[in-house]
Amino acid sequence: MIVEFGLALALMRAAWAQPLPAQQKLDEQIKTKLQAFHGQVSIYAKNLDSGATYSLNGEEPVRTASTIKLAIMTECFAAVNEGKLNLGEKLTLSADEKVPGAGLLHEFSDGDQLPVRDLIDLMIVMSDNTATNMLLDRVGGNAVNARMQQLGFEQMRVMRKIGGSKSASFNPGVTTEGAKPENKKWGIGRSSPYEMAMLMEKLYRGELVSKAASAEMLAILKRQRDRDGIARDMQDVEVANKTGALDHLRSDVGIVYSKRGNIAIAITIDDIPDVNWTPDNPGLLMISGLSELLLDGLANK
Repeated sequence: MIVEFGLALALMRAAWAQPLPAQQKLDEQIKTKLQAFHGQVSIYAKNLDSGATYSLNGEEPVRTASTIKLAIMTECFAAVNEGKLNLGEKLTLSADEKVPGAGLLHEFSDGDQLPVRDLIDLMIVMSDNTATNMLLDRVGGNAVNARMQQLGFEQMRVMRKIGGSKSASFNPGVTTEGAKPENKKWGIGRSSPYEMAMLMEKLYRGELVSKAASAEMLAILKRQRDRDGIARDMQDVEVANKTGALDHLRSDVGIVYSKRGNIAIAITIDDIPDVNWTPDNPGLLMISGLSELLLDGLANK
């Protein structure tokens, strides 16, 4: 009797260890799509209603590019919640703060004053690098990292401010984590698709800072201008997301609000062979195609 029970239990455990048919099919579809693709792909996605998940290198650390701005936004709202920051507080734009790349503020006049709320909006909606640096100067990169640790995120860390002017007075804003030699390879930030998706889940459930703050952060993400990745071919669905881009990297983190289930998706594609800054970058096209497969494969039945 004991032997039979033990055998039955072993068989049950073996069955539980097998991938569900739908997830196995999704895994096959994704790996088939990636067969001829050149680049390192990392994925984590979760149906926020059913709990179904998919991961491909999802817990491995990746370069964040501008998706680390999600962590910076979180710290800004947490500081507001603790009375350390006011969304109406105005920060002054200086010549030394201006950095090239994404955004508009590097074209603005020196001495312009902008409220924190607008800087957060510019950092997320336009991925403005200068706005990001101004906010990092205000709240502190180490504070961002301490907050991520407090939230249980072991990988998600900002390493330094973005870019840098030629001025000797420019403050690179290197954090304690960023000063470690082994972390220089990550650029401005490090995370994992899993942690990024979990951050989005906390937002979705109103658990990031507060219910009101989560709602406000999601509203900002829904105004995202960059729709060339996850949202590219999504028809009649709302998407709240933040993208990231480097010469050889494209990433996108977001929530797809679908009638078949609300899906949190985090995809990073690194080591893209060619530098291509058009909307048809192969990494962006792949993120779009993978997002469609994830939406179908994790959808509520």
